[in-house]
Amino acid sequence: MGLTGGNNGDYFQAVPMAKLTSKQNMLLSIDDLSFKAGSEFTARTQQMETDIQLDKSELIFVGYGINAPEYQWNDYQDIDVKGKTVIMLVNDPGFATQDPQLFTGNAMTYYGRWTYKYEEAAKQGAKAVFIIHETDAAGYPWSVVESSNTGSKYTLVDDENNTSKLPIMGWIHHDASEQLLEKAGLTLPSVKQLALQSDFKAIPLNLTADLLLKTEIEHAQSNNVIALIKGTEKPDETIVISAHWDHFGTKHTPQGPEIYNGAIDNATGVAATLEIARILMEQHKSTPFKRSILFVNFTAEETGMIGSELFAQGEILPTKNMVGLLNIDGMNALDGVDYILQYGNNMSELEEYLEQAAAKQLRKVKLDPRPQNGLFFRSDHFSMAKQGVPGLLFMSLGDTDPDYITHKYHKEADDYSPLWSLGGMGQDIALIADIASTLANNDDWPKWKTDSDFKKRRAEDGK
Repeated sequence: MGLTGGNNGDYFQAVPMAKLTSKQNMLLSIDDLSFKAGSEFTARTQQMETDIQLDKSELIFVGYGINAPEYQWNDYQDIDVKGKTVIMLVNDPGFATQDPQLFTGNAMTYYGRWTYKYEEAAKQGAKAVFIIHETDAAGYPWSVVESSNTGSKYTLVDDENNTSKLPIMGWIHHDASEQLLEKAGLTLPSVKQLALQSDFKAIPLNLTADLLLKTEIEHAQSNNVIALIKGTEKPDETIVISAHWDHFGTKHTPQGPEIYNGAIDNATGVAATLEIARILMEQHKSTPFKRSILFVNFTAEETGMIGSELFAQGEILPTKNMVGLLNIDGMNALDGVDYILQYGNNMSELEEYLEQAAAKQLRKVKLDPRPQNGLFFRSDHFSMAKQGVPGLLFMSLGDTDPDYITHKYHKEADDYSPLWSLGGMGQDIALIADIASTLANNDDWPKWKTDSDFKKRRAEDGK
């Protein structure tokens, strides 16, 4: 196609990481209750420790596990959880109440994401977290939690071997949580109601947990794949187009190996970046772009957005040079539709670009039909958002295939079908190419619309 390597001429960015595989023969004991790994709870770590043990660890229910000063909300107020095990609810209070005046109502905030909950618990000094799974609040069934947390996981490793990370990152099945709360003399509905009060106080459960988490640690290296169309007038100013190339690989079960191909999530995205690169390179040969366009296929998105986290550190492309990011994560492989989905609302000025490009195709912008799932926070563009770079997410996981989330998402069944028309992919590829070419030929720096940590971080880059 004629693109050059985006890493000083190289097409690869090495992503060194640790491969962590938690042994699944562990048991979680809470007083005289015992829960099985996989079917009733999951536990893993990002620390470089082969053995992490809970030994009569005190259990504390901390509501939603949120400390959000801008919402005058602190579930950790007046409680010391250092070295203890905390139990918490998934999502945030806005979803539970559907009150738009509480957090952002039905639309999940970052405070509702499991990633945030683990990060905050680590800051508070907790030894372990178990998030109570509920399908509606999480946005996916327990099978997704199980498949996503029981195989090998990957992580970047810092100079301190990730000792600042949460020692044990866990989930607990809804039914198992009801059993442990009943043991504490409580019920799940009652503690959920208490957790919605702005003056909620964490509840010691007067129970203790025992668990031995054993982890195999291997050091591995993968690669982000990067290619560049270099602008002629302002080559340092760069539009980034991305998709993750990884999925879950092969899982070994008593019934034999299970191969997770990830055809929709995200072979469609990788194919789209290649086609968009071809289209834009042809345009560039005819009429060169003023700005540069960088194509990145990230590794290890499914295990915590590892490749994009490293890329966001700015070694290859400083964030102050990123105009914006167009990220693809699961496309509509069926027939075309008369709309384009927008994830997040009133986030950045890139939303105007989306609306204009859709209008050219006689399509309308349709807001995320499942804002409670927090999809804006669940793909690689979010690694850049945390560093201040605005982005758009292009995703159609189950939007045109109602069977997808329940029976194919993160399962063996996410496989190619010769029945796909690919009409939806075609129209979205053209739309993304249009937005990219427009940005590559103007002087605009799309801004965040509302005050946020993203906007503050962008200001640090002078944008």
